[in-house]
Amino acid sequence: MNRLLLLLLLSAVSYGLSPALNRTSMTARNQVAPSDTVWKLVWADEFTVDGPPDPTNWTFEKGFVRNHERQWYQPDNARCRSGMLVIEGRRESRPNPNYQAGSTNWKTSRPTIEYTSSSLKTAGLHSWQYGRFEMRGRIDTRPGLWPAFWTLGVAGEWPANGEIDIMEYYRKMLLANVAWGTDKRYTAKWRTATRAIESFDDPNWSKKFHVWRMDWDQTAISLYVDDQLLNRVELTETINGDGTNVNPFHQPHYLLLNLAIGGDNGGDPALTTFPSRFEVDYVRVYQR
Repeated sequence: MNRLLLLLLLSAVSYGLSPALNRTSMTARNQVAPSDTVWKLVWADEFTVDGPPDPTNWTFEKGFVRNHERQWYQPDNARCRSGMLVIEGRRESRPNPNYQAGSTNWKTSRPTIEYTSSSLKTAGLHSWQYGRFEMRGRIDTRPGLWPAFWTLGVAGEWPANGEIDIMEYYRKMLLANVAWGTDKRYTAKWRTATRAIESFDDPNWSKKFHVWRMDWDQTAISLYVDDQLLNRVELTETINGDGTNVNPFHQPHYLLLNLAIGGDNGGDPALTTFPSRFEVDYVRVYQR
């Protein structure tokens, strides 16, 4: 029996509820994070049903999206299998349907799609202001790969809406970032922490599953991997510099999961064997 279903059945007994809970009700009341009884589970996806990701939880980004990345995002590269969400990066070649000869836009100047992957988001479906956000996953750390588990604020354009990179990896480094707006449009103020994979002193680190976590409240954002603090940012620092006095971390944020390839930061994937996999065991959100 999978973990979330077992928790919910126990909860059903204690509340006198029928155990025949539907999938939507699996966002159960009064569930707690194992490490802290103050936190109560408000939403989760355990990816227990084989097939496409649950459309009540996730939508997809499509096409070439950001950072001059090499991959074309499409839903087909994300599947739930044996209790895991698998986002697969593939090397393949086909025409770019948005190609325009002579274009200077990087999204339309490429005649060919060389790689495909998926980017999932809860935008328009689920968002939360403050809480504990957790993802247990296994990332591929070979050259050119750029997996991420992150959030964006629901209101405002980037970066004035706020970005939190709970897990980001590229070029042999884990990153834990918080970004907000400056006085220059589309230019972020970053609070970034990096950790080299080799610093974990575990040659099998990349073969294992790890838990990434954010604890976010009215005062600060703290980012962890396997309970090790990577970055902490006080929200007194995070006011947009555009004169509006808006703090984007006092609004709801939605979640994203994606596997990017190449681009501004991802590195060169030419010598990497594909397909590559970003495997997610669960995503959970707790609040007080």
